[in-house]
Amino acid sequence: MNRILEKYAKGEPSIGTFAQLNSAQAVECLGQTGLDYVLIDTEHCMAYPGVVAASIMAADAAGLTPLVRINEITRSVVLQSLDYGAKGLIIPAIKTVEEVQKLVEYAKFQPVGNRGFCPTRDGGWGYDLESQQGTEVYFARCNRETLLLPQCETAECLEHIEEITAIKGVDGIFVGPFDLSIALGCPMAFESEAMKEALTRILDACRKNGKLSFIFCGSAEDAKKRAAEGFDSITMGLDALTLINAYRAMVDTFRA
Repeated sequence: MNRILEKYAKGEPSIGTFAQLNSAQAVECLGQTGLDYVLIDTEHCMAYPGVVAASIMAADAAGLTPLVRINEITRSVVLQSLDYGAKGLIIPAIKTVEEVQKLVEYAKFQPVGNRGFCPTRDGGWGYDLESQQGTEVYFARCNRETLLLPQCETAECLEHIEEITAIKGVDGIFVGPFDLSIALGCPMAFESEAMKEALTRILDACRKNGKLSFIFCGSAEDAKKRAAEGFDSITMGLDALTLINAYRAMVDTFRA
């Protein structure tokens, strides 16, 4: 099961983190933290297909829901992560409704989209319970539990947010506050009126259309605030910076 959807059904916010270390072992370790999911990033770091596949398997084994942030809108890139077993895709720098419609075509099976079919890991190579019940059951499971999450971090995406969230096959919106604040002319001013209005508009559009709302936060304090505002899921921090900060704190304590 997708732990994000399990939490959502209970009215509880889910929490995850970004994985940028290109390490399946690091992903496995995150399973001991109480997180619900891990977001394997291929946009801002060089993650080869083999590393992505291994990280997805490590997340599954550790009880984490694996998501992948892809780096371009192409059929092959979308299919790769889904076939490996990703339970969701985040797509950065979205600007147009047409881009999102193309994503739905690539990522969702018929009758919602036109995802290419092959017996792969996400369906137990054709031997998991749903696959054994036929393609209709398997397709329905994938369309329901594999999340498609366009990332709202451009002024153009914000401008069309009501249309985008209304598209069948879109499961939610992932807010990238850093780039969104830059796009709105208030870099890193997350408490500015422009950002407050933008986040309210995104939340309203998600609620109106019954879609999940995700946002990145750099700290636990900010995460608690966004959850209180109504975001369904918080992606909190990233593994590389957490590693640096943890060792800096130990070194500072030793030297004090």
